[in-house]
Amino acid sequence: MTQSLRYCVVMPAAGAGRRMASSEKPKQYLSLLNKTVIEWSLAAFLADDRCVSIVVALSKDDAYWSSLTISQHPKIHTAQGGAERVDSVRNGLVALQGDANVREWASEWILVHDAARPCLQRSDIDALLEAVSADQGLAGGLLAIPVADTLKQVEKNRAINSVPRNNLWRAQTPQMFRFDVLHRALHGAQASKATDESSAVELLGYQPRIVQGRADNIKVTVAEDLLLAEHILKARAS
Repeated sequence: MTQSLRYCVVMPAAGAGRRMASSEKPKQYLSLLNKTVIEWSLAAFLADDRCVSIVVALSKDDAYWSSLTISQHPKIHTAQGGAERVDSVRNGLVALQGDANVREWASEWILVHDAARPCLQRSDIDALLEAVSADQGLAGGLLAIPVADTLKQVEKNRAINSVPRNNLWRAQTPQMFRFDVLHRALHGAQASKATDESSAVELLGYQPRIVQGRADNIKVTVAEDLLLAEHILKARAS
């Protein structure tokens, strides 16, 4: 069903990765098994013929992207990122509007994926496309996994309450929305309150579909995550 479905990708990559304190490089440019993190994050989309265009939103001071061979890939374009994630994704959508290759179907599907989420598998993309496109609505959807740990509300380093985890899920990416819905969500008055694309769409009154993803679709945030990502990718290759 989804083999004829086409989509574009917007990848916000303007963040500095301040929690990766051990490195001067933004986390998306750290080395991971002879590639950079962002090259791994792009790999599943570049291998998918349904993906027709990718916009990577970069910091205006980015000093690393142009040195990567992948930056010359004909499917990949760039846009200037913004101060916040919402700004980068918004600028990525504007860049897609100016792409003659996709202009005719710009009301179709956009997938937004983190530049520091290098372990995405094709099976997750397939599951997301299948579930969200079958909804026949405008709400879109996202990969997520159920919360497994006990959650604590903390004040001054003291646990003051245990939060029920029923019906709580951890959002992942890709997140998938119709171009026009996402464009409207990110240009709305409430967009500054959004923490991800789904929350922006939720503020319009939609209820995006949750598609269960894989626990190993991790986001590299701290140094330990880089080691875990290496272990995951090595295990897949063996």
